[in-house]
Amino acid sequence: MRNMIVLNVVTKRFNTLTAVDNITCRVEKGEFFALLGPNGAGKTTVVRMLLGFIKPTSGSITIDGIPVSNPQARKQVGYLAENHMIPPYLSGHEYLRRHAALIGSTGKDALMEVDRVLEVVSMKGREKEKSAAYSKGMKQRTGLAAALLGQPKLLILDEPVTGLDPLGIRDVRNILENLRDQGVTVFLNSHFLSEVEKTCRTLAIMNNGRILVKDSIRSIIEDDETLEDVFIKYTE
Repeated sequence: MRNMIVLNVVTKRFNTLTAVDNITCRVEKGEFFALLGPNGAGKTTVVRMLLGFIKPTSGSITIDGIPVSNPQARKQVGYLAENHMIPPYLSGHEYLRRHAALIGSTGKDALMEVDRVLEVVSMKGREKEKSAAYSKGMKQRTGLAAALLGQPKLLILDEPVTGLDPLGIRDVRNILENLRDQGVTVFLNSHFLSEVEKTCRTLAIMNNGRILVKDSIRSIIEDDETLEDVFIKYTE
């Protein structure tokens, strides 16, 4: 099976509001996929359904062939929320050890896994400091490290570069490019179009609960266009 994510004729209603309207979308394994759209387009609702936080009103969603209602589907998913918080009294290492315990990793195995993800996100040497002293970029890298615990097959990232300076954005981009080379599937929800264009290969543009276009970035962007031009064309 080549599909990591399949949303099949999915609708989500909140009382009289239709947040997601009859969408079908597939994301292949190893793909770097971006879901774009203005505020209120339905992107966050899609992410929440993928994570099993809410159920679709109709339609079906699977991850690697497993319905998202089955906890087994979520075991292979790492998630970084847009405004994730690290308690200021915890060090990065303590924060990651607690996350490791949540996925069932303890003892020496947990310590090895924490060390592995710290290396991936370039936080070795700073992990024993309290997170209160971390910059926004360091907190974001630590949150990404937590999402990488357990070597998930799928990463769902919600605005991973929000609030970062250019150096922090570059660091996150480099991490994602390394993961792409390792075959990890990434589902990215972002407003940073320039970063999407540099990192992702496939995207969908969503508005008013519907997917308006889904294709490779090369196919969507025509001569003399930018991704911003395409985004405005489909959403204004």
